[in-house]
Amino acid sequence: MSETTYNIGEGPATRVSLSLPEGTAEAIRARVGKREFSAFIAAAVERELRGRVLDEYLADYETRKGPVSEQARQRARQVFDEVFTEEDQWPAAS
Repeated sequence: MSETTYNIGEGPATRVSLSLPEGTAEAIRARVGKREFSAFIAAAVERELRGRVLDEYLADYETRKGPVSEQARQRARQVFDEVFTEEDQWPAAS
């Protein structure tokens, strides 16, 4: 049986255990409510993963080509967002 690989933000929901400081959990509940808590955490984690995918790409690029300016970094973020939004997917984190 082959394992299915999902991209960031794809696939069926899976239950995980998560520990947060109580103050953080209360702040989330106060802003989004108890019913949207999991969706809020999922969106935050997806943003973090996407940022790391981009950071990994930029680090690899800098290793191969040299330093990237802040303006180029911002443009890269914009391009990544546009491309992966059009494709309605982000690559799986490595």
